Amino acid sequence: MNNYQKHLKQIASLKGRPDLLIHICCGVCSVYPLKYLSQFFKITIFFSNSNIYPYEEYQRRLDALKQYLQYLNDDSIRLIEDRYDNVTYMKDLAHFKDEPEGGKRCKLCYEKRMEETFAYAAKHSYAYCTTVMSISNRKNADWINEIGEKLQKKYPETTYLYADFKKGDGIIMNDRMNKELGLYHQDYCGCIYSIR
Repeated sequence: MNNYQKHLKQIASLKGRPDLLIHICCGVCSVYPLKYLSQFFKITIFFSNSNIYPYEEYQRRLDALKQYLQYLNDDSIRLIEDRYDNVTYMKDLAHFKDEPEGGKRCKLCYEKRMEETFAYAAKHSYAYCTTVMSISNRKNADWINEIGEKLQKKYPETTYLYADFKKGDGIIMNDRMNKELGLYHQDYCGCIYSIR
């Protein structure tokens, strides 16, 4: 098992504040990672989550993220909302509808959203790219970082930022900050199959 926290700590030696495009899946998962990374990067958020069902739930998660951004009051953080298209997105995942949570369907879902983020980052010349998904205890950080490594080879102009944000007390700080802020907290991962 890789020590992704060790990789992440290396950003303290970066010169200046390079551009980072960060995929964010919901408000609650963004709290600690955004606070931590904004010390080192000029951040643009990429909200690309066509997996979330129904649309009202998608909107609640986006609203929670916007609420947190208002709290941060940092004009240097930009938010880009990708197009929402649950019907098209779910065609690939439907092949794995009977998989348990945390199985092949979830890995494919990570990969689809991370690829959309990486493609945008490369097209718009971002120096770095990452996702906050590793903050969740329910998401496989090894898979997420393996996908990131693979995508960096496909889009070599953008560097993947390895991370397991739950490590180093990240998950504890994230939970504490969320309780203090009272952000909306969902009770399922996102897709129609995860509701079950």
